[in-house]
Amino acid sequence: MLTDLNVAVLGGDARQLEVIRKLSELDAKLSLVGFDQLTQNFIGATKMEISELDFSEIDAIILPVPGTNLSGEIETIFSNEKIILEEEMLTKTPEHCLVFSGISNRYLDEAIINSKRKLIKLFERDDVAIYNSIPTVEGTIMMVIQHTDITIHGSNVIVIGLGRVGMSVARAFSCLGAQVRVGARKSEDIARIAEMGLKPFYTANIEHEVDDVDIVINTAPSLVVTASVISKMPLHTLIVDLASKPGGTDFRYAEKRGIKALLAPGLPGIVAPKTAGQIVANVISRLLKEELLHGKEKS
Repeated sequence: MLTDLNVAVLGGDARQLEVIRKLSELDAKLSLVGFDQLTQNFIGATKMEISELDFSEIDAIILPVPGTNLSGEIETIFSNEKIILEEEMLTKTPEHCLVFSGISNRYLDEAIINSKRKLIKLFERDDVAIYNSIPTVEGTIMMVIQHTDITIHGSNVIVIGLGRVGMSVARAFSCLGAQVRVGARKSEDIARIAEMGLKPFYTANIEHEVDDVDIVINTAPSLVVTASVISKMPLHTLIVDLASKPGGTDFRYAEKRGIKALLAPGLPGIVAPKTAGQIVANVISRLLKEELLHGKEKS
């Protein structure tokens, strides 16, 4: 239980509702900022404006997955209120206060460093990323079915990157009967791809792999699917880029050549917000117990 903890949830989308629900069940005291248009009520949760929040009593701050923008503004779909997280607000919190965000940026990093607080970037954690790969795979399959006129079974698929998402995507498409080739940079990843029963190739040689490809799924955050690579693909090829914006694909050239290329970051929150929210909620609740409650018990 989280009975002794004061948690502020600032803005966010439908995923945050699962976080609020989980923490409410664990008896945390919740202050909800940016939820004034939300009709649903949660036990132990109070809606308020950010100016009403007493930061000196806050044990943890939960931001939306994107964190803030470069001006400190927090996005919310349940309010028209403009919410800005200022460095001064963080300095008013107790020294043990934890800040949770999916990702970060220069503004948030500097505010955290200057206020000497701890930021937990959830999407950099292996547990969150691996769990999130499940709805990501399902969303990718959905997009491929919607935007092609062939079956996945028997199609030629290239997956770029063998990270946590790439591995799950490659395995799933192989199980659906696709002929899967996986590109990677590291020799140990090449060995792992072969061990999985898939065809490996070094990403540097991708131009020699795409002449018969039906579907390209990129997970690499750097520009890999270049104009030169796209120029060698069949015109019917579908590119699905799962990397964070701006992706790893030359979308301008793909459009010019008439090849459909889709940038699709954040699929878990789009195709399965409830599941994606539960993944985040479970990790946050566990970390609150480990880092705050256990710390209080030791002290």
